Amino acid sequence: MARPDVQELLRKSIRHYPYWDKFKYWTMPPGISPEKAWSFREWAATSKRNALPLLDKSGRPFTYWLPEPAQEWLHLIDRNAPGQLLLDEDLPSAQSKDRYIASSLMEEAIASSQIEGAATTRRVAKDMLRSGRAPADKSERMILNNYRAMERLRTLKDSRLTPEILHELHVRLTEGTLDEESAAGRFRQSPEDDNIHVFDDDQNVLHYPPPGSELPQRLEKFFAFANDETPGYFIHPLIKAVLLHFWIGYDHPYVDGNGRTARAVFYWYLLRKGYWLFEYVSLSRMVLRAAGQYKRAFLYSERGENDATYFIMYNLQAIHLAIDDVQKYIAHKQTEIRQSTALLRGFSGLNSRQRELLLDALKKPGRIYTIYAHQRTHQVSYQTARTDLFALAKKRFLVIAKSGQTFEFLPAENIEDLLKPRK
Repeated sequence: MARPDVQELLRKSIRHYPYWDKFKYWTMPPGISPEKAWSFREWAATSKRNALPLLDKSGRPFTYWLPEPAQEWLHLIDRNAPGQLLLDEDLPSAQSKDRYIASSLMEEAIASSQIEGAATTRRVAKDMLRSGRAPADKSERMILNNYRAMERLRTLKDSRLTPEILHELHVRLTEGTLDEESAAGRFRQSPEDDNIHVFDDDQNVLHYPPPGSELPQRLEKFFAFANDETPGYFIHPLIKAVLLHFWIGYDHPYVDGNGRTARAVFYWYLLRKGYWLFEYVSLSRMVLRAAGQYKRAFLYSERGENDATYFIMYNLQAIHLAIDDVQKYIAHKQTEIRQSTALLRGFSGLNSRQRELLLDALKKPGRIYTIYAHQRTHQVSYQTARTDLFALAKKRFLVIAKSGQTFEFLPAENIEDLLKPRK
């Protein structure tokens, strides 16, 4: 291990932290087999790991530590997590922030459901959430449930996590989507409940959860961990949120809906610890882009000597990318605001919501607007949304039609001419 080439291999393997199935194909120093090099890596890493209250089915603790990339990601996330960019002078409106929160909640609800198998497009799903129409199938019901649960989390951020709150979240997340509705909001308890496994896309079993008979004792430790009663040392809030996510995935306390519940607890914990920027962040959207890596990170942590570092590394990278998405949104939003301000400078009496709608109408001349969708998009009252749209119709920017009892507002055919700068 004292050889410089072996030391360099160890530094590289600790920095990138590959699992064995990738590590074994690396170029090894002369005379060193992949197996021997792996034993060196494990020896070097073991002394750095911290034991967690989460035990595997054999009673051995899961462990974790933070390699250099993890520390770098934590630094970058902490630097941006206070959300200073959201205080930019080009985004002065609380309504602009509320609108993005609503959009982010939609993105998270859609992606989290798609990870669990919901089959629909983002466009169709967002149209359902904005219009308020009833879900057309199980996939849309999953998305609506996720959206409502995410909204509920914003009101629970000052609450301790209890079995009652976890059950409430599970019921919200699974309503109308379970094969057995009585399984909503209750932990696994019967032998039949234990007949569940976690599969990959090819229906290979990835994980056998602990039996339901062990859940009371296991979950007592889980709630103590979630409410910062254990362990006796500091764990960075982002790391702890990821570990809570992993814990629910491992124990699988419910017959179904554990993934959605785990991601909801992840958000609850970060909001509780003051990471309010996560109201704007869709982690599941990043996970969906690499769903295979997400499942492998869980599998590696379980099979790799109970080393939860693999799951932590994957999630920190996903979080970093998700926050980067927020920054890109802000830059795009600032450009839109400047465009709408320049375009509508000659029109007085228009608020920011109306300006955004008119800019959208120019880009999508065939789009139909409703009071309810405008209300949901901008997070305002029904009366405020109604006033916005009827005022634009009075100025002849929009044309009013009716579909049953619903008012529909269409961009005027000559809207481009109406919005041309006045001389």
